[in-house]
Amino acid sequence: MADGEGGIVDIRKLIAEAIGTFVLVGMGSLAIIGVGGAGEAASIVVIAIGFGLGLLAAIAVAGPISGGHFNPAVTLGALLDKRIDPPAAAGYVIAQVVGAVAASGVVFTISDQATVAGTKNLPGIVSELGAFTVEVVLTAIFVAVILTVTKRAPEHAITVIPLTLLAIHAVGIPFSGASVNPARSLGPAIVSADYTAIGIYLTAPFVGAIVGWFIHRVLSNPEAGG
Repeated sequence: MADGEGGIVDIRKLIAEAIGTFVLVGMGSLAIIGVGGAGEAASIVVIAIGFGLGLLAAIAVAGPISGGHFNPAVTLGALLDKRIDPPAAAGYVIAQVVGAVAASGVVFTISDQATVAGTKNLPGIVSELGAFTVEVVLTAIFVAVILTVTKRAPEHAITVIPLTLLAIHAVGIPFSGASVNPARSLGPAIVSADYTAIGIYLTAPFVGAIVGWFIHRVLSNPEAGG
């Protein structure tokens, strides 16, 4: 996950991030509209699988080129861990948003504006504060797993990371919609012009990324146990 050394960003990495995010958001969004929401347990499973396998496909296609972030919160975690420099991180985030908007645009062509809005974040059963808390916790888990597995066992990253995202969606959808990815929420919001509760999904994942990075650092520090 070390990218953008020397302040110069390889354009191929930005394209890879855009394509990977397109695949992730596209497959996840199609899973959502395919089941018509997430009210039933079976629908939640299908959506979780859609995002999990979407990330698996994205990593397989673009991961070797860019490091496979596809998520501004993950990029923040990598930045805090000094695996990417600020100019590259900014480029990655822009590319991720472009990819998410493009994916939502494709979904719009086969559905409608209201349907695209429904892929932004699914209705939860908790308050906005509760949704914010859930997003922070789930993103912290996601970022901690990514930073740890890519450092300690990178050969397992292509399976561990998508399975983690699948699990996060399976448990988080009923509560917050399980975004854990600002680009994944912002793309549909822009295309549908529906920014309802978008503040939660643009802030909580970044807070979660900071927490996840801190957890990773503590667990990776041999002196942490005394």
